[in-house]
Amino acid sequence: MERTLVIVKPDAVQRSLIGEVLKRLETRGLKMVGLKMMAVSPELAQRHYAVHQGKPFFEGLIRYITSSPVVVAVFEGKDAIAAVRSTVGSTNPVQATPGTIRGDFGMEIGRNLVHASDAPETAKNEVALWFKDEELVSWGRDTDRWISE
Repeated sequence: MERTLVIVKPDAVQRSLIGEVLKRLETRGLKMVGLKMMAVSPELAQRHYAVHQGKPFFEGLIRYITSSPVVVAVFEGKDAIAAVRSTVGSTNPVQATPGTIRGDFGMEIGRNLVHASDAPETAKNEVALWFKDEELVSWGRDTDRWISE
């Protein structure tokens, strides 16, 4: 089973979309194995977005992600990374397909509601950055057999 990180960003938190975002991922068939609400420190934000350091939007990105609480979750499932990313939609909300989270609730890249890991190695690193091992719960769900063969 694959695991991936999801961050319900400050704009989604402020717009009371936490439940909607998490519901869509759970309804899709993904299993939540970690969840917490937190204020993001500038240090954590800089480590998470290190790949963007030096780019013109980096400082604004750090200010944004630290501006309000976020909800951070780890989801698990077969092809979880691809399933989350297709449920979330294109990074640019106006290009996102209707029915995706960003397509239904977003208007611009700078307020695109959700972060989703983009690859297995990224997901592994991001999960470890945001969660301690003991904060993740492996558990059996009775409906799993009806979701995956």
